[in-house]
Amino acid sequence: MRVFSHTCSNTEIVCALGCAGLLVGVDADSDFPPDVVARLPKPGRDLDLDIGEVLKLEPDLVLSSLTVPGHERVVEGLRAAGLEVLVCDPGSLDEVFADVRRIGAALGVAARGEELALAMDAAMPLVEVPGERPRLLVEWWPKPVIAPARQSWVTDMIHRAGGSNPWGEVDAKSLPLPSHEIVAAAPDAIVMSWCGVKVENYRADVVRRREGWESIPAIAADRIHAVSEEFLGRPGPRLVEGYRRLREIIREAEG
Repeated sequence: MRVFSHTCSNTEIVCALGCAGLLVGVDADSDFPPDVVARLPKPGRDLDLDIGEVLKLEPDLVLSSLTVPGHERVVEGLRAAGLEVLVCDPGSLDEVFADVRRIGAALGVAARGEELALAMDAAMPLVEVPGERPRLLVEWWPKPVIAPARQSWVTDMIHRAGGSNPWGEVDAKSLPLPSHEIVAAAPDAIVMSWCGVKVENYRADVVRRREGWESIPAIAADRIHAVSEEFLGRPGPRLVEGYRRLREIIREAEG
């Protein structure tokens, strides 16, 4: 089977399933595992995919997703070109596990898919917290501040790790937040996980200097953390590392 992976998370799932040898190309945003993606053709970024170049790779299956706004157009183009496309669009952690199983089955390694999904689930246990759970603001973007809501695996991860997402009951994938609403929610810790920005370029001072935020517990206690979006924003195997980092942040906020 010849597989083209369109999106980082799918590339990482394929490799975690031991199927890297099936990949004939990936999108230009796929950067992990580096030794695998370095050798593969990359016909464009996720939203600027050159479908003509994908066709030249003669894939039997394209793995895509709808996790990035605008992917719908790319998926439509791939299907219009006659390509077989498996689309992932998880809105919860359980749906991430289900996608791992779906991809495993599509690649002919259903047992490995089941094993990987179970291992990921087990590696992110629910932490019981006596008393009130620390409140976490995870920022997908700094201006305007965009945070995950109920239809996000990150909300599930925060809960499993012992915290709470103040916007976890809002029926959306993510939402822009006005400053006064964040101040009222009084998060105990703030996690920068800015999409499309390298973690070394995350700047806590951008968060600290926001007008009127001085009273927020996270700011007062200087609990501003950087967690690369590769560990929170990609619905694949490395969410386990994201969970571990969230647990460390929540443990500190508990103290």
